[in-house]
Amino acid sequence: MTIAPVLSPAPVRGGEARTPRGRRVALVVAVVTTLAAVIQQVLHAVGVVGGQPWPWLLVAAPAWLLALRGLRAVPAPPPVVVRAVDRLRRIPAWAGAAAVLTMAATVWAALQDHEPLIGHEEAVYGNKARSWLDGTPDAGWGTYRPVGLPALGRIALAVHDDVGALRVVALLLTLFTLTATYLVAARLTTPRRAVVATLLLLSGLGFLRRVPLFLNDIGATGLLVIVVYLLVRAQEKPGSRALLVLPLPALAAFYLRYGVVGTLAAIAAAAVLAYGPRAWLAQGRRLALSAGLLLAGLIPHFIYATEVTGSPLGLIFSATEHAGRAYVGDGLAYYLAVFPYRLAGDLGGVVMAAGLWGLGAAIRRRRRQQPHDRRRVFLGMSAVLTFIVLGVATDGEPRFVYLPVVLLTVLGVQTLAESAGRWSQTVLTATAALAAVTVPATAQYVAHDAMPGPTAQRVSTLAVARQLASDRPCLLVTGYEPDLGWYSGCDAVTFGQYRRMAPPPSGVEVSLILFERGRLQPGPASLRHLIDSRATTTRTIPTDGSLGTATVITLRAGS
Repeated sequence: MTIAPVLSPAPVRGGEARTPRGRRVALVVAVVTTLAAVIQQVLHAVGVVGGQPWPWLLVAAPAWLLALRGLRAVPAPPPVVVRAVDRLRRIPAWAGAAAVLTMAATVWAALQDHEPLIGHEEAVYGNKARSWLDGTPDAGWGTYRPVGLPALGRIALAVHDDVGALRVVALLLTLFTLTATYLVAARLTTPRRAVVATLLLLSGLGFLRRVPLFLNDIGATGLLVIVVYLLVRAQEKPGSRALLVLPLPALAAFYLRYGVVGTLAAIAAAAVLAYGPRAWLAQGRRLALSAGLLLAGLIPHFIYATEVTGSPLGLIFSATEHAGRAYVGDGLAYYLAVFPYRLAGDLGGVVMAAGLWGLGAAIRRRRRQQPHDRRRVFLGMSAVLTFIVLGVATDGEPRFVYLPVVLLTVLGVQTLAESAGRWSQTVLTATAALAAVTVPATAQYVAHDAMPGPTAQRVSTLAVARQLASDRPCLLVTGYEPDLGWYSGCDAVTFGQYRRMAPPPSGVEVSLILFERGRLQPGPASLRHLIDSRATTTRTIPTDGSLGTATVITLRAGS
């Protein structure tokens, strides 16, 4: 039986004499590094070792390719392996998907104890949600931020007014995205391969790190996955009305996160490249109706943006301007530097690399005009173009590119399954088993290495906020405005914003907060300018957090 070209390409001329020794060396390296990866993840999962795992599989994968290079046939899996895999295959795919969702909920719950205090970005959306609920100042809020997440937070806070309620929203968004990934991947591949892809997504460091947090990136990704699927369905099912449904998830994703504009543009460009302009123009009526519904859904945003900025697109451009990039394209440089390990770990990274391989193969076969090849080109190009568009438009963060991770993972699982020949089921089962171990291993790293730093900082801001909480109108000037605003109930601005704003009303108590090891704080001369010869009261608040002792300079009322 012939083996697919990914595992057994044709022998290189002139290389037969020297490849056997090279293959033996490569085989030893492949086996050793694979075992090291498995043992390492098990040790991390049970908490024996800490720190970030070594990317052994990024060495093992090319070593396996070199070891198998030139082989005309690969022996079938041993009978004992075949029987074990067959037993596991008796488990229904839906049960595997349910197990992944249960694992996600378990990880979410376990990590709450390691990062119990609300963070900077979380507090921004939480403050806005609480301001809609009871009129508390929306400290840290900017008009360039989308309203979808605060709207969900408003509902959660009406049930229970604390951080835990907001974090439950995060759990629901995570479960939604994992479910959407499974259902879409099951339609694009098979249900069992969809379980593997969903489990790989959860196991990745870039994704799992944000699972416990009240942020909008994971939820927006699930909606974008649905958008991608609807475009595939619109082309592959004659008479489909998928284009008429498409505005719903697209608009929901936009109002949840304005940054999806770049991703939607990349998806649209990939759709044209993969299927061709004529294929879309052939659906002219449905395409026009879909565009009309999309524009109609954007009218409230355009009206609000025009009122705030003077331009219908003002808020979108404003969101781009607030990106923390050092230069145009530094986000792309970041993604190239961290791809694929920091995005999905070494296991997910290997599968993503296989997805890129599958994209290249589909592009080479595209002249045959096979529907599955055009689909793969669409999925792969959507991922690649998203990296490029977002990398140029904004700064780089793993949470901005979850969609490419999903698409390349799905494409990679499909590529591995088709390329492994008789080993297909064994390879996928082994991948799923290692991913199942990687989830708790990654959670251990997040809990004990990634979370302690932010939590130690928030211990400082919490201590100060509790001291300054007041029933009277108050304004805090600090480099940690959302966090202090959430826990104190006061309005809060940065030192830069305070310089530019009009003097607050006389009844508002203004306090300038300087931490011993704080950020974005004025020097002595700038501080004197902010005080402007007004009478002050100064006190220190010791904290156990990483920011150290806080100095609070309160401007006396009426001074």
